[in-house]
Amino acid sequence: MQALSQADPGAVVEGLISDTLPGQRGVTAWRAFLQAHASLMRDLATDLAAKTGMTLNDFDVLAQLALAGGELRMTDLAARAFSSRSGMTRRIDRLAGEGMVRRGSADADGRGVLIGLTDAGLQRLSEAVPVHLRRVSELFMDRLDNEELAVLDRTLNRVKVDCSFG
Repeated sequence: MQALSQADPGAVVEGLISDTLPGQRGVTAWRAFLQAHASLMRDLATDLAAKTGMTLNDFDVLAQLALAGGELRMTDLAARAFSSRSGMTRRIDRLAGEGMVRRGSADADGRGVLIGLTDAGLQRLSEAVPVHLRRVSELFMDRLDNEELAVLDRTLNRVKVDCSFG
C-alpha cells in the first residue's frame, strides 16, 4: 500500500506553477475558466437529462450531425464531439439501436463509416434544443452583457481548435 505524501501537495503544485509560469500571468483566469466550464457542463448535463432524458453527449452528437448537414464520417464526428473513436463507436451503436442515427459506407471500398441523422434523431434533437438553449441562456448569456459576450467570443475564437454545439 502506498503511503500518503509527507510534502504539502498544494505547495508543490504552486511551486511548479511559479517555475513554469513566472509571474503566473493568466493562471487565475485559466482556473476560473476551468471551474466555470465544469460547473456549466454539470448543470447543463443534469438539466437536459432531467427535462428530456437525453445525455449531453448524445445531444452533442445529434447536434454535430445536424449542423454538418445531416452526415459526417465517424472520424470527423469523433473529432467534433471531442470523443475517442472507440467511445464514439459505442455511442453510435446505441443511438443507431434507438433509431436516432444510421450507419453507412463512406467510401467505395467500404472502409469509411458515414453516420447520418435520421428523422427520429432530428425530431429528438428538435425537442431538446429549446430546453438546452434556455438553460444555456440562463446560466451563461443572461449573466453577461453584450460587450462581455463580444470579448469572450473574440477571445475564445482565437484559442479554439474546434467547436461543439453544447
